[in-house]
Amino acid sequence: MSDHVLQVNDLVKRYGTKLVLDGVGFALGRHESLTIIGRSGVGKSVALRLLVGLEQPDSGSILFDGSELVGLSETEQRPIRRRLALLFQGRALFDSMNVFENLAFPFREFATATEAELPSRVRELLAKVGLSGIEEKSPADLSGGMRKRVALARALALAPEVLLFDEPTTGLDPVTSDSIGKLIQTTRRETGCATVSVTHDLALARKISDRIAFLHQGKIRFVGSFAEAERSADSKLAAFLAGREETADVA
Repeated sequence: MSDHVLQVNDLVKRYGTKLVLDGVGFALGRHESLTIIGRSGVGKSVALRLLVGLEQPDSGSILFDGSELVGLSETEQRPIRRRLALLFQGRALFDSMNVFENLAFPFREFATATEAELPSRVRELLAKVGLSGIEEKSPADLSGGMRKRVALARALALAPEVLLFDEPTTGLDPVTSDSIGKLIQTTRRETGCATVSVTHDLALARKISDRIAFLHQGKIRFVGSFAEAERSADSKLAAFLAGREETADVA
């Protein structure tokens, strides 16, 4: 068995004439937390959508537990989505459903629990994210941080091996952002899952990451620990970490 649960090789993605990803590659250890950082518009979220098959790359390879994901049909992707879950930046919950129905959805979708089992399953998930007793609430009644927690609970329903986070702290205040970071750490420790996150939040990246990958102009320029990133001689990475304005060559 490979030490890597996910191996990404030479991904290329274009939208019309715009080259967004230009040979992106990285590997993810089975229990590792990798965070992709970079400026807005460089393709971080695009990379996540490719990993879960919501879009297809123009070329390249994505190996999940040794199996190729690129080119799979919707039917072929279905069992993979039980093992690899994406938490979207926005619209993570179904607004027309209350919290109970949102969390029951994956169990019903994949027939992994009976109707009689659902109440206890939902209670367990809510307890994991510190939100017991809110089953009847609507997503509209929840704060931004609570919605993020419910979305994480739903993603955990099928015990995925890899969790993908798309800007998990966007729109949250610093205190709530810190609590989400701690929850991601707790989730990894208790479930043993691997994570890939994309974020602008450097405090979050420092907290949750075993390694970070710096995406710039469609390419991964650096992969390593946060401490190694701070010592790197890469001027583009240094400017990003310092929050300095880049010159005109920034994508």
